[in-house]
Amino acid sequence: MKKLLLSVVSLLVIGLSALFLYPSPVDSVSWTPPPAPDLDAIAPPNELLTQAELLAKGEIYGPEDVAVDKQGRVYGATQDGLIKRVLPNGTVETWVETFGRPLGLHFDANDNLIVCDAYKGLLSISPDANITVLTTEADGTPFVFTDDLDIASDGKIYFTDASSKWNQANFMLDLMETRPYGRFLVYDPATKQTTTLISDMYFSNGVALSQNEDFVLVNETWRYRIIRYWLTGEKAGTHEIFVDNLPGFPDGISSNRKGRFWLALPTLRLPTVDKMHPKAWLKNLSAKLPESLKPKPIDYGLVLGLDEQGNIVTSLHDPSGAHLKEITSVEEHNDHLYFGSLHNDRIGRLALKNL
Repeated sequence: MKKLLLSVVSLLVIGLSALFLYPSPVDSVSWTPPPAPDLDAIAPPNELLTQAELLAKGEIYGPEDVAVDKQGRVYGATQDGLIKRVLPNGTVETWVETFGRPLGLHFDANDNLIVCDAYKGLLSISPDANITVLTTEADGTPFVFTDDLDIASDGKIYFTDASSKWNQANFMLDLMETRPYGRFLVYDPATKQTTTLISDMYFSNGVALSQNEDFVLVNETWRYRIIRYWLTGEKAGTHEIFVDNLPGFPDGISSNRKGRFWLALPTLRLPTVDKMHPKAWLKNLSAKLPESLKPKPIDYGLVLGLDEQGNIVTSLHDPSGAHLKEITSVEEHNDHLYFGSLHNDRIGRLALKNL
């Protein structure tokens, strides 16, 4: 018994020594986040998300974003690089494999599915499943984490590279480091040129154009805020904060082009993370911990509806997260909302009449 106890103590000493002496994979900086807002005050909880129909349950894992084609087929991409689609009769089939990690999905005017693949860059997939790589770098810096997009009526593709240092598998290290590695970009299919619109973002994520395409929104996940980039008018080419101090981490955002934005927040604010942010040394230490000991998202389903002035006009919740949780995208199509998730095995669909 004494030998066993001695062995356990020795392993603990070795483990703790390695934890403190081994160099951290990140070089974190301090940041003091604002106090989290009261969710009850700004978006009172309800159970609207529990009314959603579940598509492809158990047959698709990690449909981070969702797109619907003209035939009513619902597309979602999986952790292992597949893009699957759900037919109107409920059948789930594999449509194409990118051999990367497809995230943002959006159909263009020619029915090509434009894809932000975290590892492969910005892709265009034709209706007959042929894949074309549109762009993989900007200003000499390759994309490391191509994330989300929206497409303007002139064909320009606005998209994000969440981090130029940390890839999709290491997104938690990007959070721990708290440095601005993200970019917001535009690809012009007419010139095949990629231009950086905003650099030095703290995990640039979801993208959505306004009703009149006079501005475009881009989520800055690690700062709990949404940035507005002006495309026309006196402020064209400038950006500003659109919504600040959100109650969770903003991920995907979409526009119905009728004045409503839908914002997905995969988890509420994590008190542990907010308390760590001012202490760079603690984040450096935390980054060395095994994945099982790193902060985890709260099981909660949350979507906010915003107007074009940045006001919260509606909210959809699943407080238990048992039905829909970790929602990373919301798309409005034919009087329904479709919900994607980075770490769930289903796509949600909810009729707008139920709101």
